[in-house]
Amino acid sequence: MDEIHYITEEKKQALIVELNNLKTVKRKEILESLEAAKALGDLSENAEYHQAREDQGKTEDRINQIEYMLQSAVVVKKHHSNKVEIGTTVIVKKEHSKDTVSYSIVGSEEADMTKNKISNKSPLGEALFGKTKNDVVSISTPKGLVKYTIVDIQ
Repeated sequence: MDEIHYITEEKKQALIVELNNLKTVKRKEILESLEAAKALGDLSENAEYHQAREDQGKTEDRINQIEYMLQSAVVVKKHHSNKVEIGTTVIVKKEHSKDTVSYSIVGSEEADMTKNKISNKSPLGEALFGKTKNDVVSISTPKGLVKYTIVDIQ
């Protein structure tokens, strides 16, 4: 069975915009690059041509990836729950720390530590997933075991 991918409505909209850009603007740019490279002559030793072909392959791969994601992903809305799940925000306190940290639980496509968005597939996300307020989870890190207490779920 295929793995289920989760995305938020915001990510879905961002993917639609990216897909549209790739199909219109990027494809046109690549075709222009290919035409310009072909005009230079011998394709076997033409670096511009080979680079344009590589860009074309990467662009088509990304288009396929986005189309698949838009067709198969489950769109989740940010919501409140009494357990940690995709779409919730969990506030945790690291053992031996006074500070709390807030993490949004998102699908792997949206994970971004700079915005405190962690994937349900990340080590911390997996440990927190399904847990409730006041639960304590342990994560194995290179520095040893780290414990987090769930302070709140929003």
